[in-house]
Amino acid sequence: MSALVYYITLPFIYLISILPFRVLYLFSDFIYFVLYKCFGYRKVVVLQNLRNAFPNKTEKELNKICNAFYHNLCDFMVETFKILTISKEGIMKRCRMTPECKAVFDKFADENKSVIMVMGHLGNWEWAGHPFSLQCRQRLDVLYHPLSNTYFNGLMYRMRSRFGTRMMPMRTAFKEMLAHRNELTATVFISDQTPLPENAYWTTFLNQDTPIFKGTEVIAKKMNLPVVYCSILKVKRGYYEMHAEVLVANPTATADGEISEKHTKRLEKDIIATPASWLWSHRRWKYKRPVRSGVEN
Repeated sequence: MSALVYYITLPFIYLISILPFRVLYLFSDFIYFVLYKCFGYRKVVVLQNLRNAFPNKTEKELNKICNAFYHNLCDFMVETFKILTISKEGIMKRCRMTPECKAVFDKFADENKSVIMVMGHLGNWEWAGHPFSLQCRQRLDVLYHPLSNTYFNGLMYRMRSRFGTRMMPMRTAFKEMLAHRNELTATVFISDQTPLPENAYWTTFLNQDTPIFKGTEVIAKKMNLPVVYCSILKVKRGYYEMHAEVLVANPTATADGEISEKHTKRLEKDIIATPASWLWSHRRWKYKRPVRSGVEN
């Protein structure tokens, strides 16, 4: 059944991909109308997340952010399909690494140092890897969760690796990083996913108790890899800029939780600055902070 759905859907995906951008965004506007205005897809979740994150904003302000978020979400969906057919020149024009961003990675390449990149579901994270792979000397390795549908997982894999990015399943990430430790790489960790509460680092993020994956910090320390924060900021519709800054140059010299705290707070700063650009439909706060021996950890 999954194969049938895939092969029925695939021609429509390619049809969307070859649309000129002007037509593509008209289609995005149509999806927005259906998704938000007609069905209210996860609208309750989005608004509750916004209320919890921004308790001082009025309902009018929150609804304005909510509306802008759905426009961005629909643009993101059609832009993702565009990866199938966009040219190298096209992706580099529409998702640009700033000179300062490239200089960060060039410096580490000159020193023959691999790095860990942390980022969130902000802007267009699916486009971001392609200009990096096309311009930087590091091979880009991206951690991901394979989809349960093997056919669509293969499609996403081809899209994400089209310009040289290498995909690594999260469950084998550390083993693969060790196996390739003598190669010049930049390994991407998406930091705002939701781990199981018992195995997480807990902090306050957007005014809420939030679990954070420890893996980024643990691997950075074990392999002593510098940690670079990256953000993909929307310049205007269909155009993004990639920014980067070094968060931790020497992970082994940091205290427990310091790296997790730094990359979480840096992402929070970007979300507060451009709230409609983050993935609010994600059920980020579905777990409560565990209580052990009467003391919260």
